[in-house]
Amino acid sequence: MKLVRYGNPGKEKPGLIDANGQLRDLSSVVKDIGPEQLGDATLAKLAKVKTDKLPLVRGKPRYGCPVAKVGKFIAIGLNYADHAAESGLPIPAEPVVFMKAISCIQGPNDPVMLPKGSKKTDWEVELGFVIGKQARYVSQKDALNYVAGYCTINDVSEREYQIERGGTWDKGKGCDTFGPIGPWLVTRDEIANPQKLAMWLDVNGKRMQTGSTKTMIFNVAKLVSYLSQFMTLEPGDVVTTGTPPGVGLGMKPPLYLKKGDVMTLGIEGLGEQRQEVVPFKL
Repeated sequence: MKLVRYGNPGKEKPGLIDANGQLRDLSSVVKDIGPEQLGDATLAKLAKVKTDKLPLVRGKPRYGCPVAKVGKFIAIGLNYADHAAESGLPIPAEPVVFMKAISCIQGPNDPVMLPKGSKKTDWEVELGFVIGKQARYVSQKDALNYVAGYCTINDVSEREYQIERGGTWDKGKGCDTFGPIGPWLVTRDEIANPQKLAMWLDVNGKRMQTGSTKTMIFNVAKLVSYLSQFMTLEPGDVVTTGTPPGVGLGMKPPLYLKKGDVMTLGIEGLGEQRQEVVPFKL
């Protein structure tokens, strides 16, 4: 299933994309798409719904983040060997873990706002996964059973804040609008192998990133198992898993986003995003 949340910010309704690519309203079946709806039992119930009986949603409504009430937004850095190389950093022996503020989460096509005074805002297309049930000390063998589904994420990053303003990455990763997620959450039964997904990102129509999840250093199963050793993963937690090469930081000279730029990006089977870059505004 392709599960979505659509409507104005803060007033999103649950929906799904049917076999013909049409948006159907799920409000009569579930209240929302969030932690309470991401378990196997509820997803199995949704899978049995006759989609042709659900109301069609007319027009082109805004898509919000496909998951409501995200508790943690966890990110993995330097998870592609070629991206580590372009960043001038060694391949990590263990996953590099940092947090993105949940306040940065937004819909996949909402504008991305440059932070006040920012000069080094960058792009990163990434595979995201959403936890479906509580995970503690999960084995790698069983790890994918804890994943509700997968999504496209743009891990927008301010490189000066991330690298030059102290020893933690978080401050460059959690600025408002720096977490576009969606357009939909694709349940794990539809993704036979999350490590064989093509991914890309363009800026102003020019291809910047071309990659595949097959070149991830630490795969999804490893990440679920690894993270569950250090924190309890709860339903609705989102993990974004790193980016392939082609970010602005790695170019010579570096290239960063400016007002009016447009990012378009996508992952095979997980949908596409589009964001216009806008100036800072309170």
